[in-house]
Amino acid sequence: MVPDVEMNDDASMLNDDAVIPAAHGATHQPALTGCPWHDVNEMLQAAGLRPTRQRMALGWLLFGKGARHLTAEMLYEEATLAKVPVSLATVYNTLNQLTDAGLLRQVSVDGTKTYFDTNVSTHHHFYLENNHELVDIPDPHLMLQKMPEIPEGYEIARVDMVVRLRKKR
Repeated sequence: MVPDVEMNDDASMLNDDAVIPAAHGATHQPALTGCPWHDVNEMLQAAGLRPTRQRMALGWLLFGKGARHLTAEMLYEEATLAKVPVSLATVYNTLNQLTDAGLLRQVSVDGTKTYFDTNVSTHHHFYLENNHELVDIPDPHLMLQKMPEIPEGYEIARVDMVVRLRKKR
């Protein structure tokens, strides 16, 4: 069950899906105010994370621009340009903590490229190979026809489909 999230019109900087935690995350979602700093603080606290200065700054960069797909390196570059004093290791740690808390969704494109998605709702992606860009597939009704047999003692946690695209030659 997904908790209700109240948003006023000024809160368009965050989409509804960006603040819904995973089942193991927080059980109560704060009402968003439209103030990115306040909203990030509330999101972190609701997810059980202490709003440290670095988490707040990185959260503001992550969630202040709506739904997006970022690698740790991309966020580190944004933080550097914004004069946020963090190391790349801190960026990785923070992204993993936010993912574990259900505030981000990790999407692996191949063994070397991992994106963090601020939209944690169930959806799939196109990966534009030429641009190294991850894009949401706009069809919310996309379905797999048949799932594989699941080994005994396991359950499906999530299905991630990444459709790789490249420019025609």
